[in-house]
Amino acid sequence: MRFYAQNDEGDTLFPLTAAQWEAGCARAGESGHEFRAGTSDADFAAGVAWADVLMAQTSSLAHRFPCAAPNLKMIFLLSAGVDKLRPFSDLPQGAVVLNNSGVHSRKAHEYAAMALLMLNARVPEMIAQQHSQTWQMLFSSSIRGKRVTVIGTGDMGAPAGRAARSFGAIATGVRTLATPHPDFDRIVAVAELDAVLPETDFLIVACPLTPATQGLISRARLELLPQGAGVINFGRGPVLDQTALCDLLDSGHLGGAVLDVFSPEPIPPGGRAWTTRNLIVTPHVSVDDPLTYNPDSLDILWANLHADGAYTHAVDLSRGY
Repeated sequence: MRFYAQNDEGDTLFPLTAAQWEAGCARAGESGHEFRAGTSDADFAAGVAWADVLMAQTSSLAHRFPCAAPNLKMIFLLSAGVDKLRPFSDLPQGAVVLNNSGVHSRKAHEYAAMALLMLNARVPEMIAQQHSQTWQMLFSSSIRGKRVTVIGTGDMGAPAGRAARSFGAIATGVRTLATPHPDFDRIVAVAELDAVLPETDFLIVACPLTPATQGLISRARLELLPQGAGVINFGRGPVLDQTALCDLLDSGHLGGAVLDVFSPEPIPPGGRAWTTRNLIVTPHVSVDDPLTYNPDSLDILWANLHADGAYTHAVDLSRGY
């Protein structure tokens, strides 16, 4: 088979290299396949016309479809989210789309744990006091027994639920259907979200961006959170009303927030998120590990290719994830 990897020009951390490809083939017991990689538009045009399998992050593929891809059988995304590929009707017909869901879980657990503990310990307030050279002792109670609501129970949401429960917090997962999940104390359907928010100490947004989730965490829903609640978003920026969040932080209704994703990205100079009270900014770095990202992704690719069409990572384009 012929595999083509489209990398982002100038990327020094996450390019899919020939050495990584060869190591991945060796782990999978595969040989005899052809591999090419490129970065430019010309590289892409030639590579996608030649390849059976296209491999790339969605950021490398955005705006490159439609295109001539007469041999393409599979698009393997080195990303979990697919929102940047809309409209999906522009994708090459007949090519199954797979993502690398699962490679983010370890870092998602660590990030959620870090953010929860920071918010519970009132670290955003302490950072603000440090900048203003204000000495005021800020005490907090244990996170044990506090209530954490996680929007999305997949590759990133489930580890967030595990992290919360590891500290003795009570974790509620919100998903399309209220089917049980082992990483949560309870599961509720999205339709029940408004009933859950008033009893939420920490809200974690970890769902993909789809037409159904865009704007899901609206101003009205943020206002349902109790006084002093904390918010974490490492899903997608447009899922949450960022302006409303900033308003509620500045007013003191919300106690703090840790955001890894924004709308727009990057935050422009002078953007309100830079100066909002008790808001910690991490620049979309929460769940990607440069040491393991591509090797783990290649292992997922080969596991799916060995599955004789029973793909575990096929994207349901009708649902957007």
